[in-house]
Amino acid sequence: MSEVGEQVRDGRLVGGRYRLLERIGSGGMGTVWRAFDELVDREVAVKQPRLPGDPEDEEFQRAAHRLYREARAAARVDHPSAVAIHDVVIEDELPWIVMELVRGESLHERLKRGPLAPADAARIGRAVLGALCAAHAVGIVHRDVKPANVLLGPHDRVVLTDFGIAHIQGEESLTASGEFVGSLEFIAPERMSGTGAGPASDLWSLGVLLYASVEGASPFRRTTVESTLGAILAGEPPEPTRAGPLGPLVVRMLAQEPEERPGAEEVGAVLDAVAEGKDVPEPAAALQDAVPDVEPEAAAAVAEPETEPAPDSEPDLKSRPRHPRSRRALVLTLGALLLAGLIFGTVVDNLLDTADTEASRPWTAHAERELSAVLYLPAQYKRLGAQTESESGSHTVTYATGTLRVSLTERDGATASPVTEAHSLAQGTSNPQYTRTSFRGNKDAVLADTVHDDSGISTRIMALIIRTADGRMYELRVDMPKGTPDEKKGTALFKGARARLALTEK
Repeated sequence: MSEVGEQVRDGRLVGGRYRLLERIGSGGMGTVWRAFDELVDREVAVKQPRLPGDPEDEEFQRAAHRLYREARAAARVDHPSAVAIHDVVIEDELPWIVMELVRGESLHERLKRGPLAPADAARIGRAVLGALCAAHAVGIVHRDVKPANVLLGPHDRVVLTDFGIAHIQGEESLTASGEFVGSLEFIAPERMSGTGAGPASDLWSLGVLLYASVEGASPFRRTTVESTLGAILAGEPPEPTRAGPLGPLVVRMLAQEPEERPGAEEVGAVLDAVAEGKDVPEPAAALQDAVPDVEPEAAAAVAEPETEPAPDSEPDLKSRPRHPRSRRALVLTLGALLLAGLIFGTVVDNLLDTADTEASRPWTAHAERELSAVLYLPAQYKRLGAQTESESGSHTVTYATGTLRVSLTERDGATASPVTEAHSLAQGTSNPQYTRTSFRGNKDAVLADTVHDDSGISTRIMALIIRTADGRMYELRVDMPKGTPDEKKGTALFKGARARLALTEK
């Protein structure tokens, strides 16, 4: 196979007019060639599809349809920063997409040499925003805004490309079970919840792109798929340190709730000011103050689709009043469950070799009414029982399978901090480790990782300790045998249970 940048002798003629000259890029959906249009004497870019399976397979046909959609969606967007589509030709029963040739490099390649200055990032972001607004105006949501899809051409030209997974309003979704399309660290949290993508989702992704441009990496990038998912759902990215006047805007663009993010007009005004070195306009907070109050349940009904609760949780969850943010946390957790089911399906199992981990199994919701929580565990975990301590006012439920044990404890009226609780948990342990973290926007949380030695038997304990705004203390804990194959399963269990845990109001 030819390498990127390699010249092709006597290049193949595609569609009777496009002579392939040089391979200039490659991705999951195909290879991009520099080609010469012999009919009109100009150079173009031709995307050769790379489709799985046989032409008769459903997966093959779905991928082919997606390529057709890419051409049709991009061709409808009229903006200098949206890649121009010239033609779609059928070659070997496959759609080859012919588009303008943008000479230069991608933003992803540029960032390998270091982060950008805020003014340069703002200039690029403003161009991408223009292309997105043009797409949104004709009912198209891009859904894959990331540095690799932003091309930097001559004369400071910026081009947004690859509308291959764009969602066109009114068309059915092409994403089948077991397949999640998009780059995880740039996917908005509402897409995780299954509520779909809208213009605000593209603006969230643009916010991540701006963050990565000035800081050098996405704020949600982690070493594993599951930890990246958890970082996105936690909704607490680290504050940008190199963003300068862009910082406050980027932070607001990464808000968990779509309605809390600034609109395209406000984003554009700030990007223009930063790119031109002018004073940044004040946030449009006054407009929010002028909006009439909305009943919490009404607001939640607008923001969230109806979600079928777990059978054993329905009476409790319906009878208890909840704040919209609590409901959002629950919906996002359900979304984490849905996405994790896709992530740890057969496609990613091949990549991460997680077929035997706890995280690859189906998960079951357990509505713990006494704890005002919903605990998600793999289906094989059985409830051992519940315990209430009247002196401390705590309530604990425990589940187990084999050598692995998971428990969730809730205590009202907590006065100690999560750090103090973590130190208490670590008494008599070796090499305890603590990490301050957040949970569903609640910053008062700690991760604890300790090892207990008892009569020569080592038990590793991983715990998440949370104190809520109303004074409740929660401890999610997994006990596992240290130095055994079950330890790996236990760590995966803890991460999965942590990502899915939902707390509701009293």
